[in-house]
Parts: sequence; C-alpha cells; structure tokens
Amino acid sequence: VKLAGHPAHPMFVVFPLGLLSTSVAFDVIYLVTATPRWTEVAFYVIGAGLVGGGAAALPGWVDWAAIPGGTRARRVGLLHGVGNLAVLALFAASWLLRRPDPGLPSDVAIGLGVVGAVLLAATAWLGGELVDRLGVGVDDGANLDAPSSLTEPPVGAWRPARDRRTAPPEGYTGAERRLPDARE
Repeated sequence: VKLAGHPAHPMFVVFPLGLLSTSVAFDVIYLVTATPRWTEVAFYVIGAGLVGGGAAALPGWVDWAAIPGGTRARRVGLLHGVGNLAVLALFAASWLLRRPDPGLPSDVAIGLGVVGAVLLAATAWLGGELVDRLGVGVDDGANLDAPSSLTEPPVGAWRPARDRRTAPPEGYTGAERRLPDARE
C-alpha cells in the first residue's frame, strides 16, 4: 500500500508509536508527582494511539501478505504483526480499566501500559529489521542518488534520463540498494 510513492504503513506507525509511548511517560510523571491530570491525558493519548494503531495495521497486513512465503522476511513480519496486535490488546485493556476514573488508574492499568511499551519497542525493532536489514518496502531503484518518487517513475518504468543525476547508476539492477562506492 503506497501513498505518494512511499509505503503507507511506515508513515502511519509513527502515530501509535509516539502516542502509546507518551502515555507511559505520562503515567511515570503521575507516579512521581501524584498529579491525576497526567493520567487523564494518558487516557486520551492511549485512545488516539489505538485508533492510529488500527489505521497502521491494515496497510501493514496488506504489505505482509505480499511477502513471499518461506522467507525470513515473512517470519519476521508475522512476529512484528502479531506482536503489534498484542501491543494494541494490552493498551486497549489499560484504556478500558482507566475508563471509570481516568485520573486514578489502577496499578494494573499502568502496568499493562508499561508491558505494552516494552513489547512495542521489540516490535518496532522487528519493523526496522524488515526494512533496514531485509529491504522489505524499499524501492528497487533505491540508491544514494535516486530521484524523488514524486518526479520520476519507479525502477522498471525508467524513461530515458534527462541527465546523469536522474538515471540509475550504470549496471544498476535495483538489488544493490546503494551505489558501489558507498559500500566502503
């Protein structure tokens, strides 16, 4: 799933990552200051993070379904996705437990958020592994001098280049991901 030439899932995940992590930071501030306003804000931030997580899940699932079976990327993607569903479940439970009185959540509600944040860090790392190590979602024409995705077609649809700066490097097949001199 792409928007303006870029995968949608990585664009959408920044919201639940930031919001859910921030809710835990607000809970910690509450535990230090005993000011209920922080957990009230955490309650609303968790709600927004859950909505954002749902929005990120759909394009993530579509992208995962396109990964060839039997590959490490498919296995890592499955762990990433299932882990993120668990994250959303933990934060949803925390949100539901807070609902009667968002200013005074139970220790269990706060604990579920902390566990969810720890798991979120692990699933975010798995997402980074998919992109940075396994190249999932990385355009085949990616290289250090690749033209903008808004002005040039993707690799495979290359038109004759107007000049040397917009053409793929000589002999480039898309598998290299970087220019040969950038590997040193």
